[in-house]
Amino acid sequence: MYSLTPGYRVPAIQRGLSPTEIVLTKVNAGAGSAILASAMVSPPPVWAFGAVAAGASLLNLAAGRRSIARWATVGLRHWRERTTPKLTSEGTTRTWELYPYHGTMQDPHQRIAFHEGFAKALTFTANQARHAGIQVHVTHHATVGDYTTHAQTISVHIPKGLIGSPDRVINTIEGEFAALGMLTPITPDPVPAVADRASGWAELEDGRYAATARITGWPGETGGDLMPQLLLRKDDDSTADRSLAVLYRPLPVGQSRRSAKWQNAASSAFVTDKVQQDANEIRGGTTHEALVAGACLVDIDAYLTVWADSPETVTGARWDASLVADRHRISLDWLTGQQHRAHIMTTPHGAPTRKGAVL
Repeated sequence: MYSLTPGYRVPAIQRGLSPTEIVLTKVNAGAGSAILASAMVSPPPVWAFGAVAAGASLLNLAAGRRSIARWATVGLRHWRERTTPKLTSEGTTRTWELYPYHGTMQDPHQRIAFHEGFAKALTFTANQARHAGIQVHVTHHATVGDYTTHAQTISVHIPKGLIGSPDRVINTIEGEFAALGMLTPITPDPVPAVADRASGWAELEDGRYAATARITGWPGETGGDLMPQLLLRKDDDSTADRSLAVLYRPLPVGQSRRSAKWQNAASSAFVTDKVQQDANEIRGGTTHEALVAGACLVDIDAYLTVWADSPETVTGARWDASLVADRHRISLDWLTGQQHRAHIMTTPHGAPTRKGAVL
């Protein structure tokens, strides 16, 4: 729950494709297959290879972590949306506040047991449906004052039509998470509307400023203390509040096994670096052992938001957060041009988010 890499859970898909990229991928794959098939009969024209190469470049080449198609989609959203957009999909959602038992996070043995209990709850959640779709959204909020306080919530969302009786399934899942500590049902406060925005921050109607980053990379040696590293450690004099959220999409057993099989096949077919091949083989062996033991793969999205009372303060807090992340070898993508929608991901309202809504 506090670590994105607990050792035996492997993210199945780190980042989903946008609708634009899905269409471009299908068109590019279809055109490439047609050209290869025609090449067996007669050589295709040179421009055909150029067209396929241009399509591949559109999908994969860009100055940054996004493809050109992603940047185009972000720009279109930035132009179309002038207020806080609706990211949620229809379905059943329930939110609780979680208070782990006293000393759980401070004691390494209790913390490991907590992570194992949360992993079992995710595996149980994944197997409540034939297809992946149930989402578990965990948020942590640290408020900085004379002393730092923090609160955390767990939200479960079941999309409409995935399960016939979602309320019964959520009641069953609630029993799994209740074993981790004190679980109290709550109704989240409404998401504040965006009053003003810039490329790197959004001003909310309650007077706060927010800047949100997606966590795109993290080391394997976090040791389960990601939340204390990013939220509770005082390595600077910043007075900004911080919020961390992780969106888990656990895959059922069958889908986890198929995903692991295709991951191994892809890594073997397309990786030529011998060292990387060995690393993938070791990782694949660890994943195989975990799946044999009954674990499941989990699709993970993680976000970090800094809150402040002025643009200057939130910009400084964003810089401080980047320094803390760099010290712990954590990569942040500050989602340029999407701050009007990104801060929602670190609130309980980010639980029913559609895949790819925030690129």
